Amino acid sequence: MDQVFITDLLARGVIGVNEWERQVTQDILINIVLFTDLQRAGGTDDLAHSVDYRNVAKQAIALAEGAKRFTVEALASDLAQMCLEHAGVKKVRIRVEKPGAVRFARAVGVEIERSKDE
Repeated sequence: MDQVFITDLLARGVIGVNEWERQVTQDILINIVLFTDLQRAGGTDDLAHSVDYRNVAKQAIALAEGAKRFTVEALASDLAQMCLEHAGVKKVRIRVEKPGAVRFARAVGVEIERSKDE
């Protein structure tokens, strides 16, 4: 299956379980892989037959910045659901990271895969 991807999308939002994390915005790094069929889009050179990654990125940022989730797991799940609502997207892989959340680590986070069949 073909893939449309968005790499290292940066959002700033409230995420975390600690009291101080509920008071400030933090960097949230998002990676998205959308599994779809791009054969028609490649043949017609028409965006209408593809997935508009610019629109997906805007929606992902808005969701991440407004969700105020406690866990990266919940945010990843929200993002997956949003992506699966786009026409033609059959499956999605979402990676959500919190840079600097753990001392001596660049980032911590989760990666999930969801499909329309689930």
